[in-house]
This record gives sequence, structure tokens and C-alpha cells, in this order.
Amino acid sequence: MGEMTDSSNRTRKNKNRGYQKLRVWDYAIEYYVQICKIFQKFPFELKRISSQSIASADSVHRNIAEGYCRRSLREYIQFLYIALGSLGESVSGLHACRESGQISEDVFQNLDNLAYKLENGLIKLIKTLETKREQGDWLDQMIVKEHEADYDPK
Repeated sequence: MGEMTDSSNRTRKNKNRGYQKLRVWDYAIEYYVQICKIFQKFPFELKRISSQSIASADSVHRNIAEGYCRRSLREYIQFLYIALGSLGESVSGLHACRESGQISEDVFQNLDNLAYKLENGLIKLIKTLETKREQGDWLDQMIVKEHEADYDPK
């Protein structure tokens, strides 16, 4: 019936879906999944916090995709900065939830490690695109090449 059997088998391909090849987008999806697993279990009286935590994590992958699909380098970079801002909002919430005892230290560390990897990837992608803008090397159909080393927090 469908062309896709799961999220790792992306057989629907076109220029507009190129963001799905970006490692940062994969990391952002994984971050959202992990955030959902934790915050969906929050009790009713914390639903606002839960909802905001899920929404800020959701915003990251959405802004990566929307920026990519805009095809203007200026807009693309702007949306990546919005994604980075949403990630900052999310991480700040994680700190608050840890300090208040709403999430454990282990949960915090796991989510923060993933967020850190994602944050480094976004910063590197933004830097790469800003360099291309300064050098005038941007082509609308370009595919950004990423390297695994760009995401290691070493």
C-alpha cells in the first residue's frame, strides 16, 4: 500500500524532502521521540509543562525541515536558528524539571546528551551555510555534506 515501511526506509524522494538526509534532522526526530516518552507520563497537574516540553522538542525538527524547504539561504539559516532556539528552550525545561525532581538525573543526562549532540550539529550546519553564503557558493539544489566528527562532543 505505502512506499515507506518505517522511518529508516525513506523511499519517497524529491528535492523538497532533502532535509531527511540531514543527520541533524534524524537527531531532532530522535530527541522528540525521547522527550515524548518521558513527558507523556507526567500527571495531569503537570500537563502544561509536559505539553510545552513536547512542543519545544517538536519545533526543532519542524524548523529544520521548513528552512530546508524554503530554498532561500537566508531563510534556511533563519529557520535553523529558530530550531536552535527551540532546542535551548527545551534544554532549559529539562534543567528545571531535574531541579524540581520531576525527572531523574539519569533521564536528564540521557536527554541532555542527545540535545548536546543535536545542538552541536545545528551549530556546525549553520556555520557551514553561513560560510557558503559569505563565499557565494550556495546553489539551490546543493546537498550539504555532514561528517560524523561534527557531532562528537569531544
